[in-house]
Amino acid sequence: MGSSKPLQAVIFDWGGTLTRWHDVDFHAESHALAQAVVDAEHHSAAEITTRLHAAGDVVWGRSRDHQQSATIADLFTEAGLEHDPELLDAYYAFWEPHTATDPECRPMFEELRAMGLRVGVLSNTIWPREWHVGFFERDGVYDLVDGDVYTSEIPWTKPSAQAFAAAMEAVGVDDPAACVYVGDRLFDDIWGARQAGLGAIHVPLSTIPAAQVGHTEGEPHAVVHALSQVPDAVRRLG
Repeated sequence: MGSSKPLQAVIFDWGGTLTRWHDVDFHAESHALAQAVVDAEHHSAAEITTRLHAAGDVVWGRSRDHQQSATIADLFTEAGLEHDPELLDAYYAFWEPHTATDPECRPMFEELRAMGLRVGVLSNTIWPREWHVGFFERDGVYDLVDGDVYTSEIPWTKPSAQAFAAAMEAVGVDDPAACVYVGDRLFDDIWGARQAGLGAIHVPLSTIPAAQVGHTEGEPHAVVHALSQVPDAVRRLG
């Protein structure tokens, strides 16, 4: 990385990094979301599903192109539909099988902390914080996370430098050169981290849909093919 400063923190992407990549049927996702619509009698089921699917494309397009964050509520607003947050059970159940933390995560976090490093998370997501925290707690790793930021709670998404700055603040580090970011996406994660001044480690295990690929591919400082390899890569960078 070209810096003599000691590393202080390693910050991770979530989906496709701390969880293993799953291909997702986004039409089925929209159907699950439709169960939360409260004015459904005014629209056909097919129309609701189509509108939600299109809204998802718009919301994630804003993230990709303008680093503008969103929430689940914003997605329904974009679709022009009213929803009840208490009726999101089907949507949650649709995604829950895809949220399992990689089994290598806990020992890897433990090794990083034994090296004296803080562990952080920065995820591009429309889901509320409590869902993500719940997944980490369910899988027995949240006690090892020093700070976590979910873009549903801030104005920006990766690759905005402001999103990375929020994650650094969460782990209590103010120097980007003292941080390494680990992620599966060459635009959001690698290019974004490097533009923000962080080191970057790529985990190239995901099949990124073409519509989610950004305008630039960053060059990582290191590449790993398993989370268990992250501590050694961090040692080499540090």
